[in-house]
Amino acid sequence: MRIGVDIDNVLSNFNEVLLNDYIRHDKELGNSGIIKDDVYIRDMFNWSKDEEQKYYHDNIERLANLFEPIKDCSKYIKELRDNGHYICIISGRDNGEYSDPYNMTTKWLEKYGIQYDKIILTNAYNHQEKADICIENNIDIMIDDSTNVCEKCSENNIKPLLFGTDYNKHETRYKRVNNWKEIFDYVNNYKKEKINVILDTDTYNECDDQFALAYMIKSQDIFNINAITVAPYSHTKRNETVISGQEKSYNEILKICNWLNFDTENKVFKGSQDYICNGYKEDNDAVNKIIEIALQNEKTYIMAIGAITNIALAIKKEPKIVEKIEVIWLGGNKLGYKDNLEYNFKQDIEAVKIVFNSKVNLTVFPCQNVVSKLKIDINTLKENLTNKSKLCNYLIDRFYNDGYHGVQKERVIWDISVIAYMINSNWFLFKQVSCPDIGDDTSYKSTKDQHKVKFITDINRNDVYNDLFKKLNDSNERMLITTN
Repeated sequence: MRIGVDIDNVLSNFNEVLLNDYIRHDKELGNSGIIKDDVYIRDMFNWSKDEEQKYYHDNIERLANLFEPIKDCSKYIKELRDNGHYICIISGRDNGEYSDPYNMTTKWLEKYGIQYDKIILTNAYNHQEKADICIENNIDIMIDDSTNVCEKCSENNIKPLLFGTDYNKHETRYKRVNNWKEIFDYVNNYKKEKINVILDTDTYNECDDQFALAYMIKSQDIFNINAITVAPYSHTKRNETVISGQEKSYNEILKICNWLNFDTENKVFKGSQDYICNGYKEDNDAVNKIIEIALQNEKTYIMAIGAITNIALAIKKEPKIVEKIEVIWLGGNKLGYKDNLEYNFKQDIEAVKIVFNSKVNLTVFPCQNVVSKLKIDINTLKENLTNKSKLCNYLIDRFYNDGYHGVQKERVIWDISVIAYMINSNWFLFKQVSCPDIGDDTSYKSTKDQHKVKFITDINRNDVYNDLFKKLNDSNERMLITTN
């Protein structure tokens, strides 16, 4: 799990030091002490706003040198990291109040033996910035004393833990923790709610969709599978039309689901019978089901591993779903590559443009030089899957000859990448960029001020395949792979 941790009042005794110093200074001024309870320390005393702000800014760096760690924070953070959790310290110290906030902070953390995997400093007065950082770093839980930060995190589906202080003691919207033992116990017992997902798949097109579909069904401890929708595909040279391909995909889904005892009643829906770039704009079961599910769920993730036509049509028909879905799509090539003449992309470029321009939350899995790292050979598949089940033997056969591309001893099982990302995003690297434009030559054109889109940049292929083999084997044994 990826855990975000604030510093002041979560790792350091900021309030204690600040309050003691303000009481001392108030006496120097000849005042009567605290005049307001249940407010933030900087509002407790009978000082003018200008006087308080000047004193704070003139003295906060001196006071920071007096901060000490909150009891047991170092101990429990070490235990969390030892248990495999990722600790990202996210502190609002980059706001002009410190001369060298980064070095000051890292030296303090080192002094008190507080471990971490990454540190990011933000502007404490921009609460949305912390939520944005959490999104960019795939943070699951954010621990903070600020109710405003907790609110922004909660709005962005990041679980907030509110570290208790006097000034937030009346807040009841968020899980409250009062010490690091409580945090440790909470994280150890925390189980993320199942993720609402739709798989949009051109299932019969190659062999990789079958792997991805089985991988998803084998991961129902993580996924609440709302629907499986049939994405369009066609092969002109092989006389495979979108309609004939749809029938094959639909039957393939039913076959695999049957092998895995997955109930397909009101779960599998046929989609578009042509591409938007050909003028297709008809209603279909897949589009209507995507809209229905998106509107009824708080959040739905659409894992799209074919042409993105169904999603684009759903967005066009009901734009409100943009606020309620996140699309994870395998398509196109790496940013900076000469073109995007990749199968999922080029089949319906108009659909790609609609989705990109909709401002939907979008994660793109580029094929060339990124997901292509998932190449694997038939011998490795046989070593790990042969005779484990009827399904496994079928997957091996489809890998060897998918019916469209001939016999191959090596392939990329592209589509499992999207499923694996939703299972554990730690296996992937990514960057967020201003949404690129799509040129006439299909290449991405960089922009500066558009909405953000996430592009996957690297994959830990061994982690992905180890998990896939474990799931398909129904075994807890780690299946080490040996190919590069």
